[in-house]
Amino acid sequence: MLTERQELVLRRVVEEYLQQGSPVGSRALSAGSAWGPSTIRHELANLEDQGLLAHPHTSAGRIPTEAGYRYFVDSLLANRGPSQPPQPSLSLSLVRRELDEAMQITTEALSQVTDLLAIVTAPPIDTSTIRRVEVLSLQPQVLMVVVITSTGGVSKRLFTFERPIDPGLADWAASYLNERLVGIGLGARMLHQRLRDPSLSEREATFLNALSPVFTDVAESAQETLYVDGTSRLLRFEQQGDVSELNTLVEMLEHRVNLLSVLRRYLGSREVLVRIGTENDQPALRSLALVASGYGLPQRNLGAVSVIGPLRMDYPRAISAVREAAAQLSTFVAEVYDER
Repeated sequence: MLTERQELVLRRVVEEYLQQGSPVGSRALSAGSAWGPSTIRHELANLEDQGLLAHPHTSAGRIPTEAGYRYFVDSLLANRGPSQPPQPSLSLSLVRRELDEAMQITTEALSQVTDLLAIVTAPPIDTSTIRRVEVLSLQPQVLMVVVITSTGGVSKRLFTFERPIDPGLADWAASYLNERLVGIGLGARMLHQRLRDPSLSEREATFLNALSPVFTDVAESAQETLYVDGTSRLLRFEQQGDVSELNTLVEMLEHRVNLLSVLRRYLGSREVLVRIGTENDQPALRSLALVASGYGLPQRNLGAVSVIGPLRMDYPRAISAVREAAAQLSTFVAEVYDER
């Protein structure tokens, strides 16, 4: 346990280092303080002995260790009262947006406010259902089928036939598909089973079978999606010497499977979670810090909001922005799913 004075000194060191990016000395800490440089030097030494601060070299001041950042972050997460300095507001205009657009807006705003890499995961496939199917005749031999999902997603596909299509058959298909498929989940096995109706004539069954690939398309496009913004900021971190695994992280972003698995761990809680340096088990993140929170419906989390950046990130700003983004997305998806 730290004494009250040690806690204050540690917080000042972390705050000064986050702002300035250079080791913090006792003289700078004593300015405006009731304690003299010798008292502060003593406390700095105690904090270093406890592994919370490091001493780059003899004549330099101290910098926070991962344990020091963790102590600082835990105090931020535990104290959400009015004593905390106000953070820039994350103002999102999500009303009347489609899900895809809302996710993209959130990711971009989060990256801009925090000046970090922002990643948001969309709700999984089994939370979407078919809202409407349109079968449109574009030319005598060309049809376009449009599938609209409950979360606002739109998938369309063109179909070209060898012979002109009977308009009556196209109209029947539209009515039949809406009657049979509206309200069915995209991940449900019964979706394709409902297209295999033994009461249909051979002509009707053959026509529906020709159109069925559009439902495979919409299911595949609705797989868990990552929205990413601020990747170029990684290059700036690299130039500052804060990131040593840049290539590994970029590869992780490209393949995304491992990153999805990391973010899924944050779906169980609406509280903001922070993982610092080696607390991350993915090698690409071990020199970085990740701040994340789940969002979703009252009874179920649907996705995660997160930012990734150097250990020397503005933790108060990142925590506040992630918390606000998760809250606003939760409000948005609750309204979207109420409409289903």
